[in-house]
Amino acid sequence: MEIAPMISVDKRIRFGKPVINGTRVPVDLIIGKLAAGMTYEEIVTEYEITREDILAALRYAANILSSEEVKAVG
Repeated sequence: MEIAPMISVDKRIRFGKPVINGTRVPVDLIIGKLAAGMTYEEIVTEYEITREDILAALRYAANILSSEEVKAVG
């Protein structure tokens, strides 16, 4: 089931984690690799996805974070 442009979930693929459509590459893996310093080109080569797939993962993560509500305690 597509939950965002180019992002889907299926309980049979990666335990239902959001992945790039048509792959088994989880969104959180892509974000983690970028955070660790990998370049777009390295990710594209290693995981056989496109630059547009990476941008879709970033958009999805940004949308999730923008709707998150954090409450300060103390």
